[in-house]
Amino acid sequence: MSTTPPPQALTTDAQPATAQRPADDGALGWLRALGPRGRRAFAGAFGGYALDSYDYFTLPLSMVALAAYFGLDSGQTGLFTTVTLVVSAIGGALAGVMADRVGRVKALMITVITYAVFTVACGFAPNYETLLVFRALQGLGFGGEWAVGAILVAEYASAKHRGRTLGAIQSSWAVGWALAAIMYTLVFSFVGDDMAWRIMFWTGALPALLVIWMRRKVQDSPEAIAVREQRTEKASFTAIFKPGLLRTTFFAVLLSTGVQGGYYTLATWVPTYLKSERGLSVVGTGGYLTFLISGAFLGYLTGGYLTDRLGRRRNIWLFALLSAVCILAYANIPSGSNTLLLVLGFPLGFCMSAIFSGFGSFLSELYPTAVRGTGQGFTYNTGRAVGAVFPTTVGFLADSWGVGGALVFGAIGYALAALALLGLPETRGKELA
Repeated sequence: MSTTPPPQALTTDAQPATAQRPADDGALGWLRALGPRGRRAFAGAFGGYALDSYDYFTLPLSMVALAAYFGLDSGQTGLFTTVTLVVSAIGGALAGVMADRVGRVKALMITVITYAVFTVACGFAPNYETLLVFRALQGLGFGGEWAVGAILVAEYASAKHRGRTLGAIQSSWAVGWALAAIMYTLVFSFVGDDMAWRIMFWTGALPALLVIWMRRKVQDSPEAIAVREQRTEKASFTAIFKPGLLRTTFFAVLLSTGVQGGYYTLATWVPTYLKSERGLSVVGTGGYLTFLISGAFLGYLTGGYLTDRLGRRRNIWLFALLSAVCILAYANIPSGSNTLLLVLGFPLGFCMSAIFSGFGSFLSELYPTAVRGTGQGFTYNTGRAVGAVFPTTVGFLADSWGVGGALVFGAIGYALAALALLGLPETRGKELA
């Protein structure tokens, strides 16, 4: 392994690490330890992922209105999510290679612009087929943002705090989800459904403001810049399939497939479940989602802390088990027990989010700097594409099983994630080189 100093120590070129690095104790020690450049990178990645989440959730929250407007069945609406996630695999894999070739920040800005432009375009779709195409193209940017942003911040973070630092980045997904739920409640309360879903998509233009700020303020870590400048051959997908990394790549894809299959099943179908089978109003659905999203936000932060304390593998194992249990409980709540449905939303959101907190640090630590973007972008997003089969399967099963019964299918994903961990090493405390 290289003995190059860890990237978090390279925040400037002029001063030694001891002079640059602030004290890293206390609740916010992980944030102080990033240094000024690292904190700007953190802000850029946090904002990018929050708005990525916002743009993603405009579709699930508008699904009932879309189905009514275009006359769609459950299978067709489920296909929206599957197409988005499948194409996101292509976008994410390409963004990973781009991050290794042209830099993390440039790749991050390109992904944000892409998902913003095509989210807005969805609001102008005249028919189902056009909307499906625009949503697929939105997936190109959606797929790349997290992997590139996570790598950008991981290369500034210390080994001691990397889990909670990347867990904080993951928590921005809940922030974007909450913003989308608030906007959904406001728009659908005051505007008719036929226009409300279009307005939801048009608000997806917000990320353009973030790109302007990132272009001026955010930079790659010095170590990543040095590796890119010294590289003699361009990054490519073949590098992560060589004997030394082939096993890692295979099991990382399986891990990503399981976790994301379970997660996107819930993220896609819970709003529909609450409205169609539980009979909740727009405001009522927003209230239930508040519990789910609050649990998600705290789950990301707690999972980040535990991934540093327990290790990457133990954290994922723990929450894979708890997430599967929560899905089974949530989908089998007796009719009329809506208070219990409300209460169980919090642990469901908590567990299905806490499992993601270790992903940013774990995948970053599995690959060397020269191919980190390629490895993380490919494994995370290929897993997302294969996991996309889950929401569509639920959509087709919903016609005969009901949405609640079909949600149980998501628990299978978490079993796959637990199995994948048998083929991956523990990386807690590893310096990035």
